[in-house]
Amino acid sequence: MDTSGAQDNRELLSCDVLVIGTGIAGATTAWQLGDAGHRVLVITKAANASDNNTNLAQGGIIYRGEHDSPQLLAEDIFRAGAHLNNPEAVRVLAEQGPATLKRLLLDALHVQFDRDSGKHLALCQEAAHRQPRIIHVADATGKAIQSALLERLQTHPNITPLHKHCAIDLLTPDHHSSDLVRRYQPKHCVGAYVLDTRSGQVKRVMAKATVLATGGLGQIFLHSTNARGARGDGLAMANRAGARIINSEFIQFHPTAFHKAGAPAFLISEAVRGAGARLVHADGEPFMHRYAPEWGDLAPRDVVARAIHQEMTEKDVPNVYLDLASYLPAEKIRQRFPTIDRYCRQYGIDITRDNIPVTPAAHYSCGGVWVDIHGRSSIENLYAVGETACTGVHGANRLASTSLLEGLTFGALTAAAIDKDLPHLRQEQAKHIPPWRNTAGEVADPELIAQDLRRIQSIMWHYVGLRRNAPRLARALRELRALETEIEQFYRNSRLTDDLIGLRNAVRSAVIVTQAAWSNKHSIGCHYREDAADDNHS
Repeated sequence: MDTSGAQDNRELLSCDVLVIGTGIAGATTAWQLGDAGHRVLVITKAANASDNNTNLAQGGIIYRGEHDSPQLLAEDIFRAGAHLNNPEAVRVLAEQGPATLKRLLLDALHVQFDRDSGKHLALCQEAAHRQPRIIHVADATGKAIQSALLERLQTHPNITPLHKHCAIDLLTPDHHSSDLVRRYQPKHCVGAYVLDTRSGQVKRVMAKATVLATGGLGQIFLHSTNARGARGDGLAMANRAGARIINSEFIQFHPTAFHKAGAPAFLISEAVRGAGARLVHADGEPFMHRYAPEWGDLAPRDVVARAIHQEMTEKDVPNVYLDLASYLPAEKIRQRFPTIDRYCRQYGIDITRDNIPVTPAAHYSCGGVWVDIHGRSSIENLYAVGETACTGVHGANRLASTSLLEGLTFGALTAAAIDKDLPHLRQEQAKHIPPWRNTAGEVADPELIAQDLRRIQSIMWHYVGLRRNAPRLARALRELRALETEIEQFYRNSRLTDDLIGLRNAVRSAVIVTQAAWSNKHSIGCHYREDAADDNHS
């Protein structure tokens, strides 16, 4: 890799593999490719590479229960996913996932997961799991994993990380090449245009293989547990390039995000209910037994989220509550949930005594860029991993704590596939890919960007949220398509910034999700159609 180019802001960079994103999936892919001897360039739009959804993951990661088996895990994944899951992807995750975790996180990175008094890994149980099989680092599991991965990337001789670099669009010769005959060749990806947000310079990054690992899209909704940058960048770029996208209607809403005026949304981990907490109203009345007699408060997330939404609607209240203090001693609460405890105390809630005010929030995208189990997309030399990708492992709804394991497992598998593919891939000649045409314009008014984003978020929350129907979805499509036309013009007439690129990606992702929700007339998993409430798939 031309690392001097990264140092002096030259316009052209080249590498074997470009990885866009630094969460568990992207970092794992980059690390394994670096170990295989390839020149890897990793970019993140954030100033801090840990500013992502992995870092926010609290509950834990699936490992192996005491009496567990791949078959039992697979059955739980299928049940949560309404059996719309890709059987091959589920099999791979269930059979290879725990071994990959041991090899990479325990043996190589030595992540310090919590242990019991006998020094064995402490296992906990979460919603829709039939037994304890989840390991954790208190309530900051993702942060511990992310820190270990980033430390490995930053010290790796074959990996060059670039912060504050935002991918604009994928490079495909059929669209970008100055050699017009290339339009007759199969579509393939040769890198990306990337904005250095510090200098404002747009760089061509030429790569034999490109990996999308940009995370989710929760921030296209009004209420979300996601990191600020989770706006569907990878999904939108892949869509503009012509990649196949699937299952985009399946947006999982986490049932319990902290809700208090003046406080940002904050995930209250499912592990809190796993530890015994119950959902109640202000008067202490529980209600989940009426919606899910078999599971109670540990029902699948879509069931719990809709139950909370129904209770809030019927009682005309802005939130419900989690009662943990009645079921766990104060000392154990502080020990098991220190991050949640500290956050809630900032806003006057003592979780060892007080009930926690919660409401549902957009949490996880089960669909995304179609890939096979080796991360290969429908565009040659373009791969996708993590929440950006859709292997089909989650089906119509994600089982708790599968996302970190999926990112790790399929990140490693994708790296192995790229390692195998690279000898057969050639570097595109930069002379055929023109430099970015910098249409000098005024810097876009940040308030206009913010206002447009709020419109997108409001449309998605009210019309494409927990409960959907044809009139709402039709209105959402009309409003989003008109807004996208305005935003595209705004984008083309303004100087590039990360926020402007994000706005363009957010509205494209919103249209993709809404179109998928409109097209799927059935209620299934976390896609709930009020006008198909009697559907047998629900």
